[in-house]
Amino acid sequence: MGYIKGEERTQSILFPESIDDYISEENSVRVIEEYVEQLDMKQLEFKKVLCSSTGRPPYNPRDLLKLYLYGYLNRVRSSRRLEQEAARNIEVIWLLKKLKPDFKTIADFRKDNKKALKLVFREFSKLCDQWDLFGKELVAIDGSKFRACNSKRNNYSTKKLERNIKHIDEKIEKYMQELEDGDLVEASDRKPTAQEIEKRIQELKSRKQKYETYQKQLIQSEKNEISTTDPDARLMCNNNNNVDVSYNVQTTVDAKHKLIADFKVTQKPNDLGELDNMALRAKKLFGGKDFEALADKGYYKASDLKKCVENGITPYVTKQIYSNGTGDKDFYTDKFQYDKDKKIYICPAGKELYYYRNRTRKDKGIIGPEYRNYEACKNCECKTRCTKSKKGRTICRHVDQDFLDTIDLAVELNMEKYKQRQMIVEHPFGTIKRSWGAYYFLTKRKASVSAEISLSFLAYNLKRVMNILGIKELIRRLQEKRQPVLA
Repeated sequence: MGYIKGEERTQSILFPESIDDYISEENSVRVIEEYVEQLDMKQLEFKKVLCSSTGRPPYNPRDLLKLYLYGYLNRVRSSRRLEQEAARNIEVIWLLKKLKPDFKTIADFRKDNKKALKLVFREFSKLCDQWDLFGKELVAIDGSKFRACNSKRNNYSTKKLERNIKHIDEKIEKYMQELEDGDLVEASDRKPTAQEIEKRIQELKSRKQKYETYQKQLIQSEKNEISTTDPDARLMCNNNNNVDVSYNVQTTVDAKHKLIADFKVTQKPNDLGELDNMALRAKKLFGGKDFEALADKGYYKASDLKKCVENGITPYVTKQIYSNGTGDKDFYTDKFQYDKDKKIYICPAGKELYYYRNRTRKDKGIIGPEYRNYEACKNCECKTRCTKSKKGRTICRHVDQDFLDTIDLAVELNMEKYKQRQMIVEHPFGTIKRSWGAYYFLTKRKASVSAEISLSFLAYNLKRVMNILGIKELIRRLQEKRQPVLA
């Protein structure tokens, strides 16, 4: 029995086959085609929507948007790789009707339409809202670090600059001493000439001047670091305790279908202070409807939690547990019990801690009252486990601790609901960063990065809706929406 054989490549076909025959009715490219065609490109503020009467005609922004959506859905984000796909991928050939834009045209489209790409994401979110795909009852908020287009080597802090300048000064001094002595000891047989040493000194001085310029920029900007490739990127620590130059992308994910409702790119290395901002943005997106919000302990901030409650948002955020100096978990701050009637703290050893004074900070005022009992700590057998202080242990009760206690109690009573947080909010990050490999940015500056992540999140939501509704149903709904435009 022979093998299954293909057709001869040189054989002529009397009636040419249609490209459309190669694309099945349930191919995702048909969804991309229908979705982009029903968009109002002028309202979304895309460049080159209106063609000039003179000069070379541009590519239709619809075609380039289709190309990018296809690329982000299929792990192809590079403009050069998209150029290759336009020439060899039958799906892209069908989608672009055999157009073959070059990589520069493709890259410029993303660069020139930063705001428009973000608006496209918002537009699709509105569609999902119209189709009742957002539950608007429970959301999860979280941030994730995406590596920036800037290496750690090209990121400088004040300490790093001081260290580099000191090292250069030592090298210059060493070379100057060698020039004076005229006795050069090198590992190699050939000794460098005076001209070569002078050249090395000039290179070191030039590098030192560059570092000193960075120091001046840091002082003038009042920042603690500077990135030379992408000035908006910052050095951040990720969940694996690795430090890299990154952006912190905040997302709000609706629990009903794990669709991304909103996002924001920040330069902050942590999530503190973002809960109220993201929750209020979601409330506006949901038409002012009250809902519940889940977030991890990185968002545990009294002022943010109070603002959420004041605006009808019920937050479930686990509390921060602060360790003591010894690291003994039995004597962590949460192990000290507060007696509201007596207004005292009772330590794990059963000793009573009394009010001493209010702890204050210049920028925040009163933080909260301090409690201590040095006399009891002096002869306590557990002192070495409790604190490293010679005098004894001091506990500070936050000025809003009564309110925080109500939040903590609500989390305990709704722990089963809170456990859904990871399943809701980590789903998009896992898909985009792990499955699609988009854990780093290709573009520079915050505005460009926001446009790039818009495409990733739009592709994710589009893929989710395909799985939820089915491709045929999604195409039908898009065609219905498109009909009034064509009329």
